[in-house]
Amino acid sequence: MTATPAATTTPAAKQHTVVDSPYGPLTLVATDGVLSALYMTDQRHRPPEETFGVPDPEPFGEVIRQLGEYFAGDRTAFDLPLNLAGTPFQRSVWAELLKIPYGETRTYGELAEELGKPGASRAVGLANGKNPVGIIVPCHRVIGASGSLTGYGGGLDRKQRLLVFESGGRGGTGEDGVQVLF
Repeated sequence: MTATPAATTTPAAKQHTVVDSPYGPLTLVATDGVLSALYMTDQRHRPPEETFGVPDPEPFGEVIRQLGEYFAGDRTAFDLPLNLAGTPFQRSVWAELLKIPYGETRTYGELAEELGKPGASRAVGLANGKNPVGIIVPCHRVIGASGSLTGYGGGLDRKQRLLVFESGGRGGTGEDGVQVLF
């Protein structure tokens, strides 16, 4: 019997840069030149910085341009290639997030229904929380069944501010006392 060498895999090339935003610094990460993460300061599930690769703004020109247009109120949808690493279920949830129109919200239950998995709202919430590309993949547009703001990796204050921004400043107050959109 002859031995064959194990297949070798080349680790993915990663780069990152940090850009300012109205919501604090955003760390952009590219894997093989394609956006794979957007992290906010103190974000839940933010991996250690040493996993972001080398500092290099080169792969992010279009991302930065589109984010600038979004924050200026001139863009309501992003048109960027994404390299999202996750389970098949997580990626299906993230694909549904991309369908939520600017200025609108959905509940976790509504997303579960759209995925053909009624009763999976908790699993949808967990996948939503692991979204690696906040703002661009708009996990901030998902709210609780009662209209309350629940769970956001970037913090509920940022979620509220993003929703109010996208609504043109319209909003109400959910049963938890936090301003939400209706």
